[in-house]
Amino acid sequence: MYRSLFPRDMFAEMDRLQREMQQALDLSPTIRGFGRGGFPALNVGSTSQTVEVYAFAPGLDPSTLDITLDRGLLTIAGIRKPSLPDGSRAGSDSPAAVHINERFVGEFRRVITLPDDADPDAVDAKCRNGVVQITVQRRASAQPRRIDIQ
Repeated sequence: MYRSLFPRDMFAEMDRLQREMQQALDLSPTIRGFGRGGFPALNVGSTSQTVEVYAFAPGLDPSTLDITLDRGLLTIAGIRKPSLPDGSRAGSDSPAAVHINERFVGEFRRVITLPDDADPDAVDAKCRNGVVQITVQRRASAQPRRIDIQ
């Protein structure tokens, strides 16, 4: 007989396609679903006065981050080093063997396009409990103002 144009289990077919794409593009799935370039996880939002960016980077030393703002592009870059440097455990002569490594290690870079009214001269960054908060003020000239009719 004829095969149906649509598979009976659409979700199983989507899983199969995802596995094939990962294999074809050499993407390794991770526990959190980050692809390459997906670290740190970001939340970006705005108010009428500011643009707020939250980068979630637990265990990362804030001094290793490079945060730049150029032509409306906010870039967060850095390196996350392995927790077992050179494969050896502190206080031991034998090398440590890593059996499962689900934590991202390596260089990362995230680029966020900011709105046109973001003020590059009014940026503040803070780090608390592994969360980097970047606040970019909006230009005052871009704020709506009421014009009186004479």
